[in-house]
Amino acid sequence: MRNAGYALAAGRGDDAVKQVARHPWRHRWRHSLRLRLITVFVLLALAMGVVFLGGMQRAFSTGWRDAARPLITDYMDRLVADLGTPPDVGRAQALATRLPIAIRIAGPQVNWQSHPDRPDWRNRPVFEGRANDWLSRSTADGHRVSFGMGTVAWQGGPQHGIGWITLALLLALIAAAYAYVRHLLRPLDDIRAGAERFGRGVFNAPIPLRRRDELGDLAQRINTMAHDIEGMLDAKRGLLLALSHELRSPLTRARLNAELLPTTAEGAGAATGGENRERAALLRDLGEMRDLISDLLESERLASPHAALQREPTDLAALVRETVADLPTAAGVVLDLDPGLPLMALDRTRMRLLVRNLLDNALRYSVDAGQPPRIALYPEAGGVMLEVRDFGPGVEAGQLARLTEPFYRTDSARQRATGGVGLGMYLCRLVAQAHGAQLDVRNAEPGLSVRLLLLP
Repeated sequence: MRNAGYALAAGRGDDAVKQVARHPWRHRWRHSLRLRLITVFVLLALAMGVVFLGGMQRAFSTGWRDAARPLITDYMDRLVADLGTPPDVGRAQALATRLPIAIRIAGPQVNWQSHPDRPDWRNRPVFEGRANDWLSRSTADGHRVSFGMGTVAWQGGPQHGIGWITLALLLALIAAAYAYVRHLLRPLDDIRAGAERFGRGVFNAPIPLRRRDELGDLAQRINTMAHDIEGMLDAKRGLLLALSHELRSPLTRARLNAELLPTTAEGAGAATGGENRERAALLRDLGEMRDLISDLLESERLASPHAALQREPTDLAALVRETVADLPTAAGVVLDLDPGLPLMALDRTRMRLLVRNLLDNALRYSVDAGQPPRIALYPEAGGVMLEVRDFGPGVEAGQLARLTEPFYRTDSARQRATGGVGLGMYLCRLVAQAHGAQLDVRNAEPGLSVRLLLLP
């Protein structure tokens, strides 16, 4: 069931990635408050413009028709009378030149139009419906005189660029609105960046307070919350360090007393096999407790913002060989170490801890594997790549991101004898971060591969 859940989550994640790749702008719009506000502003402006123009047109159209119709009717009658019977083409041409109107005459004797290049005059009048009734007259000799708006007065004048100027002003208003909204929402970028820093444990850079509005108050509250969290983490770290230090002394005394148990038994006369096994088990448990306390102390030291590394020029290949030689169970580990690697400025103790933990983790899960773990060192991207790989069962895809969390163990490693307490990979992550690097954990199919790029 758990595996099915991880597979379902992975499938949904792949579908989401495909959707983002297919529609990047749609994804960006859905996840950007700034773009959605600009969209709302533009749509609101367009809707207001349409409603205003429609309402004004509707309001003026009825009253204008009633008021203008008798005036236009009388004016058209005068123009037709001025053209004569039959209509005089010269007078019509002079009238079309003097006034911004177009004239078309159709009848048995005269067929003429002032603007023959206009396509709307070829098959139909300029105005249809009621306007056509107003602007058309029939003469007594059977001619039909139609009037329309001319084009001469509209060419070359200042009105020619009004449309483009209006469009440019509209775009300028949209750009100004976008800039203003971006300015208003700029604190959100600071809050997001600050939340990411606080999530990484970096509390020394608070969110800048740019304004004193609601967003500024939110940033201030988040800074206060981060300060409180930092205080709680420091208190927890101090308590853990104090407890670890206090536990080491009685643990050392208990181990010493356990080691002296056989001597006491022999002095009394006999040491049975059962007592020896109990002594070995007790010493093993005490050793695990000692290692756990040491790991806790080291993890808290590395997690502290004041952690200092003792860097020195280090032959990383030689360090790996020494670490492998110190582990009795690592005799079959395959070493693939490039011989021409440069010296690196590293903390030898911490790097030895990292290699030992990675190797111990690889050995633990290679018991039933077909081949032993492999450690490789090779140059890459101007630095040195360290890779430790096993050929075991690997890890569920949904658990990869959590392997470096403290006290996290996979479902297949819940037993204390095989899975440890979950501090090994966490310590490796802290050592890597202290050296300015990141652990890259991935399934190698088969097995698990952990890579670390160290830069000079």
